[in-house]
Amino acid sequence: MGSRGGDFWPNRVRIRIERSLPFRTILSARSPMRPRPMSKGRITIQDIANRAEVSKSTVSRVLNSPLIVQADKRERVMATMAELGYEPNQVARSLAGGRSMTIGIVTQNIGTPFYDSVVQGVMQGLNGTGFSPIVGDAMLNQNLFLDAARTLMGRNVDGLILIAGDTPSEKIEELGEEKPTLVVAREMPDWDGANIATNNFQIGANATQTLLDHGHREIVHIAGPANHIDAIGRLAGFRHAMQQAGIEVTDDHIIHGDFHAESAAEAIETLAQRGVPYTAIFAANDLMAFGARLALHRRQVSVPDQVSLIGVDDQPESKWMVPPLTTIRQPGKEMGQAAATAIIAMINGSEPDLPKLGGDVVLRESVRQHPS
Repeated sequence: MGSRGGDFWPNRVRIRIERSLPFRTILSARSPMRPRPMSKGRITIQDIANRAEVSKSTVSRVLNSPLIVQADKRERVMATMAELGYEPNQVARSLAGGRSMTIGIVTQNIGTPFYDSVVQGVMQGLNGTGFSPIVGDAMLNQNLFLDAARTLMGRNVDGLILIAGDTPSEKIEELGEEKPTLVVAREMPDWDGANIATNNFQIGANATQTLLDHGHREIVHIAGPANHIDAIGRLAGFRHAMQQAGIEVTDDHIIHGDFHAESAAEAIETLAQRGVPYTAIFAANDLMAFGARLALHRRQVSVPDQVSLIGVDDQPESKWMVPPLTTIRQPGKEMGQAAATAIIAMINGSEPDLPKLGGDVVLRESVRQHPS
């Protein structure tokens, strides 16, 4: 899919525009080697219809709702557009149809692997639908998160996808009153709107159960921020799995970090100061698992010979850690694809499919059977 991107900072909000054309073959029309148009004048829909030997309405449907056009006609129209060097006028289409054919996406932080995988999933899900994504980056600042959402609203997007964060539900409700709005990668039990997320309680329970299944009973949890909904769910899952195994959990077994590696490294030092014995660590995300691994290495504690370690997310770097990290894979790309399908359904006035996706255990060398 062709794209043209640019960055700018209105009101200190970084916005990345990904203007995706509906047709993969139009990529050739953007290259320096593209064919010359049939005339010096502007190419019209009628020109395309005449050359492709279809009706003008068929060309219009290919532009606006390509999936409803028969494949042979769609491919013929697309090839003709590429041949003539035609690029759809998005503004004109917006004025004619009452839509901008754009979807606003607000992500927590461009460059964070999990959030990026969700964005990529949304873009893949929009491929071939006629809708183009515009991405706003909150740079891990919740005030900027709302600013980015409002900026995208000002650009007249047809729908809004909000990725994770901890923006209060009443603020999201206000956005939803203006445009179809969907929250992805964040559980929102106090919101009645559209929501696609993983079950963080189950993620926490699965991670802990993996350690229990390997014979570990002295398990500590490096949790996320105490007020973060994902962290709360994973901590609850940890407590539940330990309780089911008949193991008492005290406050000494739980240290809150901030989902960044440095906080987990500090947590290892805190555990050493407390004198808490443990044979396994459940870190609430992979970044904190990386930090814990480094801090253990500096203390000459071997993973997994002395301490087993599990994280959450299955970031690309996880399999390259030494030793490779056992983790719970969050289906970020799948969530993004589901979000794209759901937001288009909402825009079209249909009931969206809002799946609750699970996380799979990816077993690698950082977890070992405890000799008991």
